[in-house]
Amino acid sequence: MAVKRATTIPKAPLARIMMQSGAQRISSDALDVLVEVLEDKALEIANQAVKISKHAGRKTVNDGDIRLAAKK
Repeated sequence: MAVKRATTIPKAPLARIMMQSGAQRISSDALDVLVEVLEDKALEIANQAVKISKHAGRKTVNDGDIRLAAKK
């Protein structure tokens, strides 16, 4: 039996997104993997956005930093 880790992103909204994308059914394992992938990607973007704001001499991360970080 696999140990479940605490997640930051709730699964129910992701299941709704999958359903809106045309999925009729979604396995629990598929949702677990989607949460993991999205959290990893969000962490990468957040880290890059922080670097961008610091490079610009700011302490505050703004929407432009996030958008620029997401493009990379």
